[in-house]
Amino acid sequence: MKAISSLPNSSLKGGYNLFVISLIAALAGFIFGFDTVVISGANLPIKNLWHTTPLFHGFFIMSMALWGTVAGSVFGGIPTQKYGRKKVLLWIGVLFSISAIGSALAQGPYMFSFFRFIGGVGIGVSSVAAPTYISEISTPKTRGSLGAMYQFNIVFGILIAFLSNYFFKGIGGENDWRWMLGVMAVPALIYTIMVFRIPESPRWLISIKKDLVAAKEVMQRLGISNAEEEIATIVVSNQHETSAGKTSGFFSSKYKTVIWLAFMIAFFNQWSGINFILYYAPEILQRAGLAAKDSLFNSISIGGINLLFTFVGLYLIDRAGRKTLLIIGSIGYIISLSLVAWAFHAGAGAGFLLTFILMFVASHAVGQGAVIWVFISEIFPNKIRATGQSFGASVHWVFAAIITLITPVFLDKDNGIFKNNPWPIFAFFAFMMVLQLVWVLTKVPETKGVSLEELEKRLIKE
Repeated sequence: MKAISSLPNSSLKGGYNLFVISLIAALAGFIFGFDTVVISGANLPIKNLWHTTPLFHGFFIMSMALWGTVAGSVFGGIPTQKYGRKKVLLWIGVLFSISAIGSALAQGPYMFSFFRFIGGVGIGVSSVAAPTYISEISTPKTRGSLGAMYQFNIVFGILIAFLSNYFFKGIGGENDWRWMLGVMAVPALIYTIMVFRIPESPRWLISIKKDLVAAKEVMQRLGISNAEEEIATIVVSNQHETSAGKTSGFFSSKYKTVIWLAFMIAFFNQWSGINFILYYAPEILQRAGLAAKDSLFNSISIGGINLLFTFVGLYLIDRAGRKTLLIIGSIGYIISLSLVAWAFHAGAGAGFLLTFILMFVASHAVGQGAVIWVFISEIFPNKIRATGQSFGASVHWVFAAIITLITPVFLDKDNGIFKNNPWPIFAFFAFMMVLQLVWVLTKVPETKGVSLEELEKRLIKE
């Protein structure tokens, strides 16, 4: 590795816009959000078309993409670490395109499940590569807001999926769900083309490829005036990481603090019930007394509130901080979920129920939604960031898949355990959010405005 002082000045062909390249990487989140929720519109039509049992439907139709996501998140850290962030982001778009076209054309539940699994792999890998990439090209002051753009694109994709489902309802008759799923190929192809224009992560170039010259060029084109100083800091951090003569294993006691932080934030994210509500929103609202078309329309309001309050989270994450947003979100979760449970138990009107479902979604958008991908991507050292992101994302998706798999067993109107009244489900989620609040107050550190290398010093115990 060349000495920092001997690095040549690169001949620059023009600068990179940090916001634009972060946005392009974050567009993986748009397809992630769209793909995650578009299945809600296809849920009941597919159930009626293929006459599936609740358990079969939960596994092969509703949760198969999530099992692909689990696979993608578990193994996504390997190519992201070895081949670079940019190459992996490119292949994500390819997987999304194949999944959209294949799912729309599937003639049976098993072929449908296969292509949904492929799309899920793309989602899982994107939840590793995109936040990792954005955190590594950002500055300490912008890392929160730029990182949260990934979440913004997720919720924007969710809103567009709800709108798409609503407008495609009835088009093509019984095959309208094919249009709902197939249209995702358009943004997937656009995203794939745009990724060609972004640079590789300078921290990956330094830490993994050992190419300081290329890293310096990227940093200079990003507008970092003290590129050599930044590179020196990263090199020293990497040397400190391996100073004992060999790199510690990921699950060593050295990383215990950050591993537990990543596990717990991902665990609580899903036991809030957010995917349960997003995936099954039309069915939940129908259970409250809304007609099928009305339930799809009101699902759009869920997507709209999610987007609006994600803007609030984006504004506050680098101002109020990650921990403060998690506290605000936890309190909102507890209040809204408790009142949704009461609404079902007492038979309150659909308007009352929808109000507090929207409050729940707003609480998620400001709290966990804005924080999770930023927080996981910033707490791990450079050397193991992709692996750490993979770990946190896989925990998130394992629990998302489990919840989506078992939901029909509890919610199915004919055979579900709570088929007559699902209030205990929401009461359980409210209890879990009480536990989250206790954890945030006692264990979560504030990370806003701190460089990645400084966070490493604070959180990694020798």
